[in-house]
Amino acid sequence: MINTYLKLAVVSLFLPFGVHATELQHQKALSLEHAIDVALFNDPWLHGNKLRQQAIENRSKVSSTLPDPTVSIGLLNMPTDTWNFDQEAMSQFKVGITQMFPRGDSLAIKQEQLQIESTAYPLLREDRKAQVKRDVAQLWLDAYLAQQIIALIEQDRALFEQMVEIAEANYSNVVGRVRQQDVIRAQLELVKLEERLAMQQQLLESTHAQLNEWLHTYDAQKLDQPFDFDASPMDFSVANQLPTIQLANPSVLERSNYSRNALARELAKHPALRAIDAKYKAMQKGVELAEQQYGPQWGVNASYAYRDDMPTGDSRSDLFSIGVTFDIPLFTENRQDKQVAASVAESEAIKTEKLIVTKRMISTIEKELRQLQRLSQRQTIYQDQLLKQTHDQAEASLTAYTNDDGDFAEVVRARIAELNARISALKIDIDALKTVARINYFFAADPSEKQASNNFSSAQYTSSTAQVGGK
Repeated sequence: MINTYLKLAVVSLFLPFGVHATELQHQKALSLEHAIDVALFNDPWLHGNKLRQQAIENRSKVSSTLPDPTVSIGLLNMPTDTWNFDQEAMSQFKVGITQMFPRGDSLAIKQEQLQIESTAYPLLREDRKAQVKRDVAQLWLDAYLAQQIIALIEQDRALFEQMVEIAEANYSNVVGRVRQQDVIRAQLELVKLEERLAMQQQLLESTHAQLNEWLHTYDAQKLDQPFDFDASPMDFSVANQLPTIQLANPSVLERSNYSRNALARELAKHPALRAIDAKYKAMQKGVELAEQQYGPQWGVNASYAYRDDMPTGDSRSDLFSIGVTFDIPLFTENRQDKQVAASVAESEAIKTEKLIVTKRMISTIEKELRQLQRLSQRQTIYQDQLLKQTHDQAEASLTAYTNDDGDFAEVVRARIAELNARISALKIDIDALKTVARINYFFAADPSEKQASNNFSSAQYTSSTAQVGGK
């Protein structure tokens, strides 16, 4: 009787696992590719970045325009004894206009500087998209892992519930070698499974809450309306199929031809680094703009003065004046020289910023590659040895126990070990995918050289990545 019940329980343990079918029917299964598409489509950051680019482009047009002319109107030389406009010949009604001209080529340089700054915004958008893909992939895979662990634990819980019932029944009927401690052990393991299940459900709910941040529907045409946070899907499950995330640039990362210099040249195409290049070019224009301060600033003024006729009726000539003004930058040591030096220093500082980011990228990639290599080795160990051995051990301990030649505690330990091995193998697969997703961020496609291929596809991850890795 014990043998029959336990054998049935073992058979149920190895049925294909997954989220409850009834639960999936009432929830929308969210694939990784769809989650990324939704996140990118509903990211207000991208819209805000476009608006900032438009603002810079409009400012560049404004910067090329001359300053508005200044108009002056006044009464000159009025006699204070009678205030008669025709009493004195010097009394005038004067209208003047003044136009100032910026120093040198300041307008053209400022316009070029702002145009260069605007070229960084599309690059920043591409960097943001790569970050969104990476971050959403991490959250999606965390949710998938928790979801599948819950399925594994629920299957084992059914097995342990049967084992508890059988142990209690046989102990009460004094059948076989069942002891009270066996019953207690089975009950204890069942409680532990309940606790693990609750912990995974907590992780799943937490991950769903974080993933929901990227699923809020965003409408750029309704910015003046209150945002409806309740419109976003709060109840969903991730798809039950594990996707493949392939390395975006495996050739650069192969051991046979791996070089940090080659990697640095490849990373130079990354949108984040190209945005720094655009920033550096804009700073160089700032140096040119500061050098224009050595030149004089010119201005032109013209005025027309009306004079009234004399009291005797004789007419007086009206007056017209025109002139040029300019300043002379003589004392440049503490003004122009320092401004140029400051602009040069700011420009050179951008070079150090790019170097720091490149070094950080290379270091992170090498760390991720080493981790990916070890994960691939562990995948091989689990697939070729551990999973089979833990299953065989569980079967052997069960067979020995049903033949009155084994210990009930050993049966429980073997089942727990098999469950732990299956969960560990699943975690390794997920960690490998997450690692590849993080590496792929550093090889984000250039906006002008986008590849048609999609790195996300619905297939099982393989351990082929064991062939890549840094020195």
